[in-house]
Amino acid sequence: MTATHGADSPHDVDLTITLTEAPGAPEVSFRLVADDGGASAASTLPDPAAALEALRQHGEEIFFPLPGPPRLCTQQYGGPQVAVVTGRYLGRDVRSEFSRTDGCEIARWRAMAPLLGGTAGSTGAI
Repeated sequence: MTATHGADSPHDVDLTITLTEAPGAPEVSFRLVADDGGASAASTLPDPAAALEALRQHGEEIFFPLPGPPRLCTQQYGGPQVAVVTGRYLGRDVRSEFSRTDGCEIARWRAMAPLLGGTAGSTGAI
């Protein structure tokens, strides 16, 4: 799947999500394209409306976090899944990696689960 990203992208949201369930597993790609608050027909996520709602709630803080003190994260392992989100979000370039390697990363994953291809933990269970 090929997506057009960059400063010339005419969409408010044009993101490609590449998900790997486990090391060596095949990659699954989704796309979210939206304008004026609604997903376009080019979106391939299972629930683009839920993905847009997750972006409205958490997109700025997850994609563009403000500097602050170091985070203290529980040392728990949530699974081998990795998702990479690239593209444009409200005029800004995005390249963000999601994993489930500790408590902070699991929280990020859960907040953005609809964007990552599912409501639980991508196409697998949390």
